[in-house]
Order: sequence, then structure tokens, then C-alpha cells
Amino acid sequence: MADHAVSSDPAVQAQLDRLAALSPGRDILGLERIRALLDRLGNPERSLPPVFHVAGTNGKGSTCAYLRAALEAAGHSVHVYTSPHLVRFNERIRIAGQLIEDATLATLLAEVLDIAGDISPSFFEVTTAAAFLAFARTPADACIIEVGLGGRLDATNVIARPAICGIAQLGIDHQAFLGDRIEDIAAEKAGIAKPDVPIVTQHYPAPVANRIGEVVRAAGAPWLAKGGQWDSVAYQGRIHYRDEAGKLDLPLPRLPGQHQTQNAALAIAMLRHQQAVPVPVSALRAAMGWAEWPARLQHLATGTLVDRLPPGSDLWLDGGHNPAAARVIADFFRGKVPAGRPFHIILGLLENKDPLGFLKPFAGRTATVHTVPIPGHAHHLPAALAAAARSTGLGAMTAADPIDAIAWIARHADRARPPVVLIAGSLYLAGNVLAANGTPPT
Repeated sequence: MADHAVSSDPAVQAQLDRLAALSPGRDILGLERIRALLDRLGNPERSLPPVFHVAGTNGKGSTCAYLRAALEAAGHSVHVYTSPHLVRFNERIRIAGQLIEDATLATLLAEVLDIAGDISPSFFEVTTAAAFLAFARTPADACIIEVGLGGRLDATNVIARPAICGIAQLGIDHQAFLGDRIEDIAAEKAGIAKPDVPIVTQHYPAPVANRIGEVVRAAGAPWLAKGGQWDSVAYQGRIHYRDEAGKLDLPLPRLPGQHQTQNAALAIAMLRHQQAVPVPVSALRAAMGWAEWPARLQHLATGTLVDRLPPGSDLWLDGGHNPAAARVIADFFRGKVPAGRPFHIILGLLENKDPLGFLKPFAGRTATVHTVPIPGHAHHLPAALAAAARSTGLGAMTAADPIDAIAWIARHADRARPPVVLIAGSLYLAGNVLAANGTPPT
């Protein structure tokens, strides 16, 4: 699926234009094209440092952030491949700790596209191949790979023997590709399991866990589920973790939201159950404060958009776009909007997302929803999205974009009761907001 990527670097943009012109297979999941492409490139996926492979509906990116923070706190150099990007395409590929430079990115994309020929790879397949080339050619101690979509047929699943695999929170999303039943989605995610490679997962309801168990056992992978071989709980301001090697008492993550303790614990369990890269407990502690993951309950303290709001206002950003993410966000803001302060939600959703599923967790709140388009992407029309919000009992109005919505909020604000503003519904929208605010990821 193409992500309408643009770059300020002409050489990179030239390759992104080529990439957008290819992609006839972009809506067909499968490993045939990526395997053929990597074979022509000399199979760089076979020369990667120890790989930490992470799938999930929500939380997989945050889990990758904790893995990276812990590995780097331990003194290791780390490659990271994640998607989508927020502002710059380069965010997808981090080489030994640094975002890929434009010149390197342009050269790698050109190399992959030049050799692709009749394979007709997708946007994501070309990006994955370029990342694997970059990682194979630059020494590092570890490699963190986030699944793009699903797992079993995702382009990243060509890695034959990762050091360890992990599955984060599961939910309903990407139904056109993965199905409508959570058990089927779970089976697709569990498809990253490999023979004799441990796979670490969260705790899931019995029907989901049973399906995961079937897939994992068929693959011949040791399954380490939360509540079994490892467990964690947050209380008294700490994470209390245990596994067969012992117990840990760790600080809570700096990233906001109770769900982040679950993501952090999954990363800890993955690091504790692999043998390829040593990570001391001191690095696990440091990771709780080091990990960064933009557009996930991110509090924007400075920037152009922040300055447009009255003093004392709070501006938050989250790219969550499915019902499970909405529940987490809504729970978080129950404790973040003091009595008397207006709560505004600036919302844009892609057309393949569920508006009512996203909005229902906010029902019963005193909030105003400002619906906006998502430029460059097929999205729910703001008027239809506003109607969906009203059907849940929320006040709603349309806006041209987040800047327009913030201007309306600022004009109508009571300076004695500065507003709390949440921008949510899409990582693409979040990227536009970070760019407009002048605070892109680094």
C-alpha cells in the first residue's frame, strides 16, 4: 500500500516517484515478490545482525522503541525498520542509531527499483528490500524489524531465523487483508513464528490464545505467553516483572498511558528470552526513561500550533485509528481533563477505518469533535464523520484542517479555562500536524 511519500530531497523524490508509478501488486499480500526481489539483490536478509521481529495490531511500534532504547542503553548499535513514517520517509530506516541519510536512501531505492524489472513489487516491498540492503552493508549488534501488515504474508517475514519474535496487543484492523474475526487476525500475526525461535506474546482471551497456540505449535516455535513463562504488573508506581530467571523492579515508562507498561513488559520479556545480544538489568531500567515514540499520546509542549492556543492549554497527538486504540486513548483522557476545562478532539480517519468504533469510547464525555480531511489519502468526509460523532452524543463540527480547528478553538476559548485538545485518528494526519508544528521526529 503506497503511503504518498514525499521528500524535500530531489534525488529521493525521483525514486519515490518511480516507486509510486510501480506497485501494481500493492494490494496483494504474499512473499513471492519480495523473495524474488531479494534473490536478485543477493539475499541481504540472510546477512542481518540478530533480528527482533515484532507484530501486533497496536503497540508494536512502541515495543520496538523500548527494544531499541534497552539495546542502545546496553551499548549496542541497532538498526531499526518501522512504518509508516510521520513526516520524512527516512524515519522508516534507522541505520546503527541514525536516520538514513538522503543520499544513501536515494541510492538504495534506485538500486532496488533498477533491479526489480518484471517483479512489479509493492511500495512496502521495495522499502523493505532497501532497508535490508542498508542493514546488511552496515555493521550493527542488533536489528529491530516491525511487521508492516499482518505477519504471515508480510514482506518482513522472509527472515528465516530471527533471534526472537514478539506479538503486541491484538485488535480488529485492516479487515480487507486480515479478515473480520479476531481469531483470524491473531493467526495471521502468529504467522511470524519460526522453528525453534521463541515467540513472546501478551495475554489474550481464550479463543484468540487457542488460535495463536495452533499456529505457533505448527511452526515448531516455543511460545512464551504473558501469565505463563513471564508476567508483569504495574502498581505503586513501578513495573514488577518476573520470569524463570528472577524478578525485576523497574520504573514506569516515561511514555504516557497505562498500556505502555504492557508494551514495555513485552520488550523486556523479548530481551530476557533471547541469547544473541546481552542486555543487563541496568539497561532495562534506563530504557523506561529513554524510549521515545512520536504521535502516541504525545504531549506537544512547544511549536507553532501550540503557540496558537491560549496560555495553559494542552495539545496532545495520537495516531491511533482503530477501536482498541480509541479505548486506550479515551481511558487516558478521563484523568487528563480537569473539571471545567473544555475538551476538543480534532479527528480525521481513513475511509477503511470504523468511525463509530473509534468514537464510542468517548461517548458520554463533554467534548467537541472537529472533523478534518487527511490530505493525499482516501478518508471519511468530515461531514459524515461529524454526523457519526453526533450519533454518539458528542458535539461536532467540520474544519478545513487541524490549523483551522485550532483557530476556532482559540477564538472561542475562555482564558480562565484553557482547553485540552487531542488530535487523533491517523498517523498520516499526525505527521501533517508534527510538520505544521515544526516538531518532526529526529
